Amino acid sequence: MVRTPNLGTMNYSAGQLPTNPEDLIRFLQTELIKIQSALESLSAGHVDAVYASPRKPREGDFRLADGTQWDPGSGKGFYGYYNSAWHLLG
Repeated sequence: MVRTPNLGTMNYSAGQLPTNPEDLIRFLQTELIKIQSALESLSAGHVDAVYASPRKPREGDFRLADGTQWDPGSGKGFYGYYNSAWHLLG
């Protein structure tokens, strides 16, 4: 049975490889569904709120700051990283 992907998040975390080779097909199906869900979220323009600054931001990064646990300067909102700082995008 294939479940409907959850479009509420764009993150993907690989599952642990099964030790029993007979479980490999089900494992691969589940992993592919998780990857598909993450890609669908990205292509639909979805961005999850983040609660901490990325460890190594790079020029061109963008994030949706939650504004409470992580406030890059102007509260909750979309921020872009350029000129070595986070800037509210509006």
